[in-house]
Amino acid sequence: MSDTLQQVKEVIADVLKIDVDNVTLETRFIEDLKADSMDQFFLIDGFCEKFDINISDDEARSIQTVQDAITYIESKQ
Repeated sequence: MSDTLQQVKEVIADVLKIDVDNVTLETRFIEDLKADSMDQFFLIDGFCEKFDINISDDEARSIQTVQDAITYIESKQ
């Protein structure tokens, strides 16, 4: 498992208070993890803090899955 994936899972676990053992690259934040708009805000904020990056509102809207988050984060590092 990539380091980025592990760190993304840590943010998801912290924000959504869930066990992330079954979270995969294809996991969707809204449909699969039942994240509401506030959860999504805190996820994006968590990613920004964890990876020391900035994610604009427009860019945040395109982050729908774990893979989307990893792809975006790795493109900014």
